[in-house]
Amino acid sequence: MGQPANLKKQARERMARTGESYTTARKNILTGKPESPKAARAAQARDYAKEAREAKGGAKPKAPKQAPAPAPQDELPEYPAPEDVIQYDAALWHRVLVQAGVTNPVTDAPLSQALLAGLAGGIGFMVFTFEYEETTTATLVTRAHPEPYTQNLLARCGAKINERTTGSAQKAVEYMDAALEAGRAVVVRVAINALPWIDGNEVDEAETIDLAVVGDHENDLLVDDGSGVLNVISPEDLAFARAKRKKEKHWQAWVPSTRSPKAETLAANVLEAIEETTSRLLGTRELSGIPDHFAKNFGITGMHTFAARLRDTTTKTGWTRMFAEPARLAGGMNQLSEFLTDTRFGGEGALRGLYADFLDETSGLPGLSALGEHSADYVQLAQLWDDFAELVDPDIDVDERSAMFERMAQAMDRIAEAEHKAATALAATAQSLASEAR
Repeated sequence: MGQPANLKKQARERMARTGESYTTARKNILTGKPESPKAARAAQARDYAKEAREAKGGAKPKAPKQAPAPAPQDELPEYPAPEDVIQYDAALWHRVLVQAGVTNPVTDAPLSQALLAGLAGGIGFMVFTFEYEETTTATLVTRAHPEPYTQNLLARCGAKINERTTGSAQKAVEYMDAALEAGRAVVVRVAINALPWIDGNEVDEAETIDLAVVGDHENDLLVDDGSGVLNVISPEDLAFARAKRKKEKHWQAWVPSTRSPKAETLAANVLEAIEETTSRLLGTRELSGIPDHFAKNFGITGMHTFAARLRDTTTKTGWTRMFAEPARLAGGMNQLSEFLTDTRFGGEGALRGLYADFLDETSGLPGLSALGEHSADYVQLAQLWDDFAELVDPDIDVDERSAMFERMAQAMDRIAEAEHKAATALAATAQSLASEAR
């Protein structure tokens, strides 16, 4: 029997994928025995993590002249750590698109986290407080809202996306398996409180999160949950968590093609996203699904509303009265701090620094060079937001809360003024560029 000249290399590569001995791998190559689907799906999980590391420039050195050994069963593949993630959903889809081979048509580099976040709608503002019997909540969202963030990202990124929903748990597994067998990660939507590693008592049952199912680990599945290490979940637990999501039941999405977007299409989508972002901030766009009496809590108008309530020391809607009890004050300020640092609905610099990166990157697209002139405004805003976050003290004495709220109100006044100036200028540039492109 003739032997291929690169048999040793093929055998070692197969060893790395399947865990077979060198002799077995060599024999199976010569006899044409295919790799088992299970082995292939275990290998693709390692490849997913490796490609994600390489995409951010953090690939580990390669061993010379031989393929790496299979990962031990008790060691799960690592990918970019959480500190490298500024916006959860954009970072997740960045890794999924890296695996699929979709790239920026201008640079041939992967579609970055910043680019995807900007296309999803980028930045925004919403503040709400609710009083319950024993606690008062403080919700602050600084990413795009209320538009469908992930759906906008998928529609505007220019990649071919295969989305499916089904009321059948069996069909959901079949759809997911078909994507995994094609060598692709599958993003699924789950109820957070149903995940085995989450304390369900601390999470609202309506809260959801998207996870990427990337391959197999023994009899379980490996998922990318943003932790920096692929996590293990049983097929049964995943099915349960997916089924608890009543809306968009058993939703999944994956990238079946390496097709990258055309530069002109991506440029047009960038301008569409900027128009949405700036009009939402400036209050010139109607907020879908939001009653009129809640609109005052959104955008730059919402920032002014927030500052007024921080200063209000007399009425029941003022923060001084709402957080008059020590437990309510500590709980509300802890929640506010979490929103300002969380990567789902906020993030460092209120995601304004990431938006500056988006403007810098998209300035390389055809006809969009002027966008880069606005990135400095959002770098400045990121610092203003970080300064605001520093003022929030969950350990503040209840008698000092009004003074803290006044300092926060002054900082919010500065932010609102800078946000208005930045959004107005960016909107004018985007409108001009869109007119030139017509």
